[in-house]
Amino acid sequence: MSPGTAGVHRERVPAEPLPTDLDELLLAFDRYLGAERGRSRHTRRAYLGDVRDLLAHAVRSGVADPQQLDLALLRGWLARMAGEGAARATVARRAAAARTFTRWLHRTGRAATDPGIRLRSPKARHALPGVLRQDQARALMEVAAERARAAEDPLALRDRAVVELLYATGVRISELVGLDLGDVDEARRTLRVLGKGARERVVPYGVPAQEALRAWLERGRPEITGPRTPAAVFLGRRGRRLDPRQAREAVHRLLDGVEGAPAMGPHGLRHSAATHLLDGGADLRSVQELLGHATLTSTQIYTHVSVERLRATYQQAHPRA
Repeated sequence: MSPGTAGVHRERVPAEPLPTDLDELLLAFDRYLGAERGRSRHTRRAYLGDVRDLLAHAVRSGVADPQQLDLALLRGWLARMAGEGAARATVARRAAAARTFTRWLHRTGRAATDPGIRLRSPKARHALPGVLRQDQARALMEVAAERARAAEDPLALRDRAVVELLYATGVRISELVGLDLGDVDEARRTLRVLGKGARERVVPYGVPAQEALRAWLERGRPEITGPRTPAAVFLGRRGRRLDPRQAREAVHRLLDGVEGAPAMGPHGLRHSAATHLLDGGADLRSVQELLGHATLTSTQIYTHVSVERLRATYQQAHPRA
């Protein structure tokens, strides 16, 4: 949603029906995204929605044959979205989906040329992520530990382990809830994580996170397991694998107990971990590996966060700032 449309309710418009052959084409493209590109279900759903919108635009423009897609039509599609107030990030994502689609059409012989190779889109503006100060991160862990000691509910032990590991490792919430017991190497204090694009990596965690995880696995998790409980590290109250939504709610509850902490979810702890690592002297490539970023471009935003924090401190403290 663009800034100018914040708070405006928009009804969902039903997707336009496509000719049968184009629906079949979308199914083939979906199989390609999953089997050959290893895209997640969420990414595939987003790309398919974008390409469906592109094909509907083409049909309305009198182009029902994918071979007739050209650069002018692609540019017109993006221009229409921009004119309707779509955010730069949305236009950029849809352009990426279109390029992937036209490249696939060309490589599979479904089109003689690839018009998407010349398609440009606006660069998305990367807002600086909100992060906790280090004292706020410590306070969060203290709140989680105190609630785990005071509560008889085993899920308080789980929630403590969740926030400790999110901050210790910088993993995504989907990666955390996807962990199985066999992914934990307690002796080496590492987790084997399956990230975006089915890329596997190993991330370390520290002693406080180890203590919180051990307490959950030894004293909390056994209280809610049942005969059909999966091998998941983190479980919900009914003994099933923890849902990301439940994990987000747990993070929000604990952050409510930290005075002055910004409103954030699990991704905010990932941002905080990366920023604090760089503040502490970690090199950018090490942080890239820890976070599972495919390129340094995604990791470099955290250097901007650190610079902004340094600038704010300078302006506050230096007599001639």
